[in-house]
Amino acid sequence: MTPSAAFALPFHFPGLPNVRCLFSTRAAGDLSLDGDFGRKGDAVRNRLEFMRRFGLSRIAELRHVHGDGIVKAAETPPDAPAVGEADGLYTRETGLALVVKTADCQPILIARRDGRAVAALHVGWRGNAASFPTTAVERLCERFSCPPTDLLAVRGPSLGPTASEFVNFADEWPGDFAPWFDPASRSVDLWALTRNQLERAGLRRNRIFALDCCTHSMRDDFFSHRRNDTGRHWNVIRMV
Repeated sequence: MTPSAAFALPFHFPGLPNVRCLFSTRAAGDLSLDGDFGRKGDAVRNRLEFMRRFGLSRIAELRHVHGDGIVKAAETPPDAPAVGEADGLYTRETGLALVVKTADCQPILIARRDGRAVAALHVGWRGNAASFPTTAVERLCERFSCPPTDLLAVRGPSLGPTASEFVNFADEWPGDFAPWFDPASRSVDLWALTRNQLERAGLRRNRIFALDCCTHSMRDDFFSHRRNDTGRHWNVIRMV
């Protein structure tokens, strides 16, 4: 099924039948109530329809601040804006769907190998510059009481390598990120950088997965902040 034909792209971690991941597409409409994005009434209807279609009864979401905070998930109402602020959340609670909202930033969904704990990260380029994928894994391992080799991760649709232009790279990024920058195109390969940061945190290479869909270039399928789209996607992980 192509993205344009579906409300969401599903993903299943190998060997974890009880962990479900969903990455919404443009067809699902704007799913954010944060800030001034979209019209609240339309977004509420879109959210409730998305939950109905995919059997989601309870969600937990946050306002993302492009930082490195990660908190224990608490249920939030689907018809009201999120109140808590952080860019990562985790749970051991079955049935609670963790939601991160994106429109170019990278959603990273994480599961423990036994399927009894999950987490969701919102990683913008500032998160990469702060090594958020690496530090988040370190903190999740403490909370999940497991080594990083027991974690699996999937990165969802986001800004692709050829679309991630940074004309002021030297001013915006620390110098040690230069290997990920292509001066000719003035772009940063955020996908490769995130994989490297997860591997540095201790995840095994064969337990890092990705949906290589560029939100900027696939304009019929995804919202994109760099195209000045106001819509936001839901990226969801839950245990059933």
